[in-house]
Amino acid sequence: MIYLERHDPERNLYRFYRLSLEKNLFGEWSLVREWGCIGKPGQRRVDLCSSLDAAQAEHRAKLHEKQRRGYRSRRSMLDGVV
Repeated sequence: MIYLERHDPERNLYRFYRLSLEKNLFGEWSLVREWGCIGKPGQRRVDLCSSLDAAQAEHRAKLHEKQRRGYRSRRSMLDGVV
């Protein structure tokens, strides 16, 4: 699971995005995405994939998309804090 956050105080924007790969009861792989405002219930979407490779490719693509839009992992956000 990957947990990302985006903070933009000037726009009062505090959001999270969570990505995970999960196997369902039928043995199929899914990309599970959850997003919303930090501290509030968000939305959830499950995308079925034809294989693990396809699920991993979608996972990587979505991760890069979110990073381009300013989302950062919580750990990287805290690296500069002493």
